[in-house]
Amino acid sequence: MKQAVLRWAGTLALAGCMALFFALRVPHGISALEDKHQQIRQLEQQNADLAKDNAAKRDRIHKLRESRSEQELEVRKRLKLQREGETSILPDPAKK
Repeated sequence: MKQAVLRWAGTLALAGCMALFFALRVPHGISALEDKHQQIRQLEQQNADLAKDNAAKRDRIHKLRESRSEQELEVRKRLKLQREGETSILPDPAKK
């Protein structure tokens, strides 16, 4: 009886050691798991950044839809138009 228990405990200990060895040494073991966690954190950060950008763009669209002055500024900026009496300062292309 005692020998059977010892044999059973030895088998369990050997199986545990083998499982630990494979968890540490196999390419898909703990190091791969840590890499996946790092990738998840990076993707979550990218998602947060994209959500922030989307919110800013939604706000900009809302302002352009609702505000006549915002619309006018955007049109003037894109078409490079000025009102009478306005002056614009252009950078010197030779100083690049």
